Amino acid sequence: MFIKVTRSGGHSYAQLVESYRNDEGKPRQRTVATIGRVDDTGGAVDAMLKGLLRAKGMPASMADAPQVAFESALALGDVWALDQLWKEIGFERLAAVFRKARYTTPIEHAVRVMVFNRLCDPDSKLGVLRWLETVSLPEVDTSSLTHQHLLRSMDALMDHQSAVDEVVAQLLRPLIDQDLSLVFYDLTTIRAAGLSVLEDDVRHYGMAKEGIIARQFMLGVVQTAEGLPIYHEVFDGNQGESPTLMPTLQKVLTRFAHIKRLIVVADRGLLSLDNMDELGKVKLPSGQALEFILAVPGRRYGEFVQTLQDFQRKVADAKEEVIDETTWKTSRLVIAHNPAQALEQTTLRRQRIAQLQAKAQQWAGKLDGQDAGETARGRKLSDSGAKARLYHEVCEAHLARIIKVDLKTELFSYTMDEAAQSQAEMMDGKLLLVTNVTDLKPAEVVARYKALADIERGFRVLKSEIEIAPVYHRLPERIKAHAMLCFMALIVYRVMRQRLKLAKSDLSPERALAQLRRIQRHSVRINGAPPISGVSTINTEQTAVYAALSLKKPTQDAQLSLL
Repeated sequence: MFIKVTRSGGHSYAQLVESYRNDEGKPRQRTVATIGRVDDTGGAVDAMLKGLLRAKGMPASMADAPQVAFESALALGDVWALDQLWKEIGFERLAAVFRKARYTTPIEHAVRVMVFNRLCDPDSKLGVLRWLETVSLPEVDTSSLTHQHLLRSMDALMDHQSAVDEVVAQLLRPLIDQDLSLVFYDLTTIRAAGLSVLEDDVRHYGMAKEGIIARQFMLGVVQTAEGLPIYHEVFDGNQGESPTLMPTLQKVLTRFAHIKRLIVVADRGLLSLDNMDELGKVKLPSGQALEFILAVPGRRYGEFVQTLQDFQRKVADAKEEVIDETTWKTSRLVIAHNPAQALEQTTLRRQRIAQLQAKAQQWAGKLDGQDAGETARGRKLSDSGAKARLYHEVCEAHLARIIKVDLKTELFSYTMDEAAQSQAEMMDGKLLLVTNVTDLKPAEVVARYKALADIERGFRVLKSEIEIAPVYHRLPERIKAHAMLCFMALIVYRVMRQRLKLAKSDLSPERALAQLRRIQRHSVRINGAPPISGVSTINTEQTAVYAALSLKKPTQDAQLSLL
């Protein structure tokens, strides 16, 4: 028997029908009983259905129209990917450090949460808790985390910094080439908020990379040629760059003692005679001498005038980059000349000089007119005022060596040092590198140095995607913990970048995470029963992202295609 629905008079009727064969053996159907109208709520059909449910030992309420409640959807895809990367890199090993200390709070989970937040939706520590309400983080009980838990976890990072550093070093060592490691070192300034002054404060006023005086701390980062950050350190905000080089390298060598050969590449601000002398004395645990490629700062180009004059004759008519080398003290001096860059720098300088000369002539004419008794619109100009204004603008344009304002004379005057201008133009487009590496050709030395730009991109990631600044913590240890969290986030980011690049994907890590963020975990509650959870449908593009990252997709058990 079966139920058959028929239409009559605009209504639907349920009939109990059976099949049979007639005397001729042909299959036929006949109505056993008409149960009632299907659209009659509470009628015979509903009564029969409820009776059948009770007979089966099931609640009769199941016959009623289901009451469906959709709970809030939570972002899953991005944190799912980050969680897998966290484990594959080995950051889970941090749990053992804090387990020995018997913290009641799961420190590693709190650290994981704060690192993921830097990559997904950077916010304050209070903002982290708001973000947690919007995500479905695997294996982490986020409901019990409080603001104090997060701050205590940061304190725990610093209380056990040596052990944490060792764990991070252990998971990074297999990723570093021991036969020839090329590492890049650079510093950047990180803005810090607050006016209070504390003992051992790392926040100090200094010249920021943006060219302004700001309260800040310095962050030094060492990374491999592949762009993987392997070491970081926080320095005082008014710390000079060059004194940080040797202590940092000593710590890197101690931490990664398996490296047999190391070439350090560093920017202009890190070259000093003291550094060069000290670098020449450093030996690796393997016995190999430390090698370096250091850029000569522009302020010291004056020491190489004769060398540059000889080189300039070779490149006077060059249309493409020219690279040559000579000897300076006991090291190789590699010189590169970029004609296009030289032309641009020379043109801009000449334009600026012409603008300043025009202003100076205008002020001189006004002063002469005033002396002749002429009246002019605006405020009266004095010789001392004209000198101060011109001197200020010349200094701002970094042209004080070329346009020399006479501050000692009573009358407004200045002179042009044509020799200084010619010398400056000779240095345009030049890159001077000092190195003790013997087995690299000059062009290879230049190429190695230019790869330093990648670490600057890492700083941009820290300041933009990871949003390390501004820092609102005031305690020195909290600031260092914040830097540690951002450093961990940068490691995960760089691993993502490497995998996407290897897969020839055109996605950046932030775009990849944005794509995965649309994968959500949904919860549906039917008739007040326990909720049913499922994952939204994963489309082709999202599947490709997981494949490029070499990660598994979220589990599809009880998947709900709700989007």
